[in-house]
Amino acid sequence: MDKTGLLVGLDIGTTSVKTVVADTSSNELRVIGAASSPTKGMRHGKIVDIDQTASSISSALKKVSEKTNSKIYRVVTGIPVGMLRLDSASGLINIGEKGQEVGDNDVKRVLASAISSAVIEGQEPIAFLPNKFLIDGKTDVDDPRKMIAHSLEVHGILLTAPASDLHNIRKAIERAGYQNNFFVPTPLAIASVALDEGERTFGSIILDLGGGTTTATVIHENKIKYATIDLEGGNDITKDISVVLNTSKKEAEKIKQEFGYADPELTSPDNQFPVNVVGENAPQMIDEEYLSEIINARLEQILTRIGKGLEAHDAFRLPGGVTITGGTSILQGTDDIVKDIYDVKARIFQPNQIGLRNPLYAASFGVVKYAYDLADIDYLVNSVIYNSPVMAAAETQENSPEKVKFFKRVQSNSEIAGKEDYNKGTVVSQQKKNNDSTRDNKKNKKGLGDFFKKFFD
Repeated sequence: MDKTGLLVGLDIGTTSVKTVVADTSSNELRVIGAASSPTKGMRHGKIVDIDQTASSISSALKKVSEKTNSKIYRVVTGIPVGMLRLDSASGLINIGEKGQEVGDNDVKRVLASAISSAVIEGQEPIAFLPNKFLIDGKTDVDDPRKMIAHSLEVHGILLTAPASDLHNIRKAIERAGYQNNFFVPTPLAIASVALDEGERTFGSIILDLGGGTTTATVIHENKIKYATIDLEGGNDITKDISVVLNTSKKEAEKIKQEFGYADPELTSPDNQFPVNVVGENAPQMIDEEYLSEIINARLEQILTRIGKGLEAHDAFRLPGGVTITGGTSILQGTDDIVKDIYDVKARIFQPNQIGLRNPLYAASFGVVKYAYDLADIDYLVNSVIYNSPVMAAAETQENSPEKVKFFKRVQSNSEIAGKEDYNKGTVVSQQKKNNDSTRDNKKNKKGLGDFFKKFFD
């Protein structure tokens, strides 16, 4: 199965749609373009207006299509951790009384048995991660094909998402003029590019600072151990700036991007910039330190809430520390604030590829990498879940949209697989907003910082 054509990864965020295009024609993944576009029709990671979201998707894909001079027909889309549910699943089928060679159809039958047995009402499967296949109930193998068996059994983890949310995503993509090939769990996609083997094995935290939400996923022993979500993000920081400085949200976002710092210690009150204030004829001068105090107050509140769940699961003891992604992490000093609040090592991840050197593209790049690395077994899984062969995410202008492409990967023990404990007391949760904006062991701050914390509570 030759790796030809293009792959297009899509990350639909609350504040922006990100897309990455990679060329696979040379039997290796080569990123050739990326683009982003402001999002409308989304709130806290979910679609609230299909037509507006479709317009945002169309804008981003048209941009990257022009950049890469390619014709895009299909995409692979990431599903955020806030939508995911993980359940253990198993299936068992008979192969033949006298024993016979296991083929693709047999594997698909046992996968279908496992998937159908674990799906609950209102949920829809997006991926299944096989942990092991059992030949005749005793021989543990990774790939049972071409082996002689009387029975075949599979055990693994089923990832599902709310059917209504997946419907809205598909419909928005279709309204934009494209087809969704299949879904990829975003935390697995990010982990595939942001964490190395040691971090996945010995433990690490992926902290995604998005525009509408902030999420944290704990990876330990190559498994998803815990995940949590806070319904605040970069948008809320922008709103704070708008309220305090009495300026429009558009102006607030602009000055946040141009002059914003997450860590006030990196700023100086002597560095000032003009701000257009509502009701004033002339701009007012604001200093960097004042702006940074506004940003820092909200960011610390978000991190403190997220940190409570992480601390309860001993995540801060993991040697991998915190890997930070997401558009809000571009604020200078974000990693220093995370280090200070959580008392762990922290780093900001951004892809190394030219044109992708921005934390904003971590998820969409991860989606492309994850899709490209699909193994034969994963292809069979997707053919069961999506009832059709897994096709390429895009073709060049010379290729027909009907041509089918396949993407394989070699499975390894480092593949991240969620387990039952994810849902048993550690299920993805929406942490409630509260007025406690500091941890017990955090040193007290005075002055503007305390004022803004009280102001936003």
